[in-house]
Amino acid sequence: MSVLQMQRVSICALKKDRKVILEKLQSMGIMEMNQIIDDDEDFAKMDTLNARQNFEKKAQLTDQALDVLERYVPEKHSLFAALEGKKLVEEEVFRKAEADKEEIIGRANHLLALDKEIAESKADILKLRNQIESLQPWLGLEVPMNYPGTKTTAMLVGTMAGSVTLEDIYAAVAGHAPEVEAYDVQIVESDKDAVYLAVFCMKEQEQTVENALRAEGFARPSQMTNRVPKELEAMLEAEIENLDKKIARLTEEIEGYAGSREDLKLISDYFRMRAEKYEVLGTIPQSQRTFVISGYVAKRAVPAVQKAIGERFDCIVDVEELKEDEEAPVILQNNKFSSSVEGVLESYGLPHKGEVDPTVVMSFFYVFFFGMMLSDAAYGAIIAIGCFAALKKFPRMSEGMHKSLKMFMYCGVSTMIWGILFGGYFGNVVDIVSATFFGKTVTIPALWFVPLDDPMKLLVFSMLFGVIHLFTGLGIKGYAYLKDGKVMDFFCDVILWYAFLVGLILMLLPTDIFASIAQTKITFSPGLQTFSKGLAIFGAVGLLLMSGRANKNPALRIALGAYDLYNVTGWLSDVLSYSRLLALGLATGVIASVINQMASMFGSGVVGAIGFILVFLVGHTLNLAINLLGAYVHTNRLQFVEFFGKFYEGGGKAFEPFKADTKYVDIKEENL
Repeated sequence: MSVLQMQRVSICALKKDRKVILEKLQSMGIMEMNQIIDDDEDFAKMDTLNARQNFEKKAQLTDQALDVLERYVPEKHSLFAALEGKKLVEEEVFRKAEADKEEIIGRANHLLALDKEIAESKADILKLRNQIESLQPWLGLEVPMNYPGTKTTAMLVGTMAGSVTLEDIYAAVAGHAPEVEAYDVQIVESDKDAVYLAVFCMKEQEQTVENALRAEGFARPSQMTNRVPKELEAMLEAEIENLDKKIARLTEEIEGYAGSREDLKLISDYFRMRAEKYEVLGTIPQSQRTFVISGYVAKRAVPAVQKAIGERFDCIVDVEELKEDEEAPVILQNNKFSSSVEGVLESYGLPHKGEVDPTVVMSFFYVFFFGMMLSDAAYGAIIAIGCFAALKKFPRMSEGMHKSLKMFMYCGVSTMIWGILFGGYFGNVVDIVSATFFGKTVTIPALWFVPLDDPMKLLVFSMLFGVIHLFTGLGIKGYAYLKDGKVMDFFCDVILWYAFLVGLILMLLPTDIFASIAQTKITFSPGLQTFSKGLAIFGAVGLLLMSGRANKNPALRIALGAYDLYNVTGWLSDVLSYSRLLALGLATGVIASVINQMASMFGSGVVGAIGFILVFLVGHTLNLAINLLGAYVHTNRLQFVEFFGKFYEGGGKAFEPFKADTKYVDIKEENL
């Protein structure tokens, strides 16, 4: 339950050692760069933009080459590839790829050129296909479409509306050009959209005939050819065949580069790391012979910097505490159990300077509530065993994935415990199976009680756990006040609220309203009843008078106190929110029981057993998935809205160290 203390570390070293020092810091990954020298006539900053962009361009180029390989020669991945993490390579292998970087870049460029050539060939095939398609109606024409005719005759080819008949064409010419007598019309092809025709006439009457046809919608084709359509079609098909062969040859050549995949990954990460280094290099103040690096380092990691840099190079390593108004990046430090839910806290917001890290307290409540919402021992066992197996099988998974699986493993254990307490094992599958297939009902008794039989009892406990959760949040707020020496704030904003709320709760317990909910009657002695009323009055009066203490105007101060006192309705709303523990817990059990009942409807024979297994597997898989998601979402909500709303703001900046942030591989050795 702590945030690592940060210190500012500044390193002033000789310029000749700049490359080695930067690479060492990058490999260590424990310093977030934050330069403090801005304007100084003795120091200047390098313009590394062009170099950085060049490295980024090469990294992008190799990524594109890898994409080409992935399209033509897909890399085989296991079903659990997302859990495997980056491949670990020896430093020697990485160095060899670095030495061959220009040759590997050449391979990448060649792959992209081959891919471009294939794309162009495919585009050419598409154009040829379109030409062939446009030729289809003219394949019956036995002369070229732009055939000039004979010495005395001309040929007109074109299209007219699909509804036009041969008689209509002759009538159109006769109507618009009655003087034309010697002409012949041949319909080459027709469909519902157009009629494709060839008209032969005397050469001196060609324009007259065409004008007469145009008056009825005649139009010349957009594509004319000096070849017979059938011959042109054959030529185009031959060109397509040649292009297909070319594509096959180029594809085979690309597939031959499958063995270069690892080299491309290594060199991509190499240029990516170089780009990151030059980005930092552009922020470093440098004089003619020296340079200065400054940034944040966790206090516990400072000795490592002093040893790796200070003892190895001619330099000065200056360590100083942060200024009062300086907001440092945040690194959380928690035990193995609580660190698993750090991702949940980060999704809400890291603690800002001086704020308490609530991870440890939140982790116990988180696992507790998650298990209570899912509350089935079999489901919990599946989750816990599955996550545990994944953690052991894939030790190199990403840190975020590792934390998430560990969190769900603990939540699975909690679910299993709650399931035993409530007697839930795939719902009531033991009862159904024993009654359906063995003729005798066998029940595994609940260690505590069955929620479906006594939902009001679960509701009361849900609200009790909610009150404990909220009171814990208020207590953390009080701890933060005492830590900062704000004793008056602790008394007015924490103690008075405790007194008021505890008094109200004690007044509620002996009432008939609570008895009807809890189905049990609680009786207090007259003295305890008087004490509860006095405690509530003391808290209410205190809040009325002290909540607006920052304001010196008495009337406004009372008004602010009354408004704060009204927030007790918010507390009531928050407590009622914990009824979702009841709702989701019942939902899991009810749906599981319905699935079991449906599965048993097939009877007790062999067919019944097969039907039962199928319905059981499908139904419980869906039920587990849906309620697992519901438990996750609503557990987060209880933390973010109800719990954090009492004391936590967040808004801290995550620690972003200068490190080798590779995409494909991790280098085994620390020293690069």
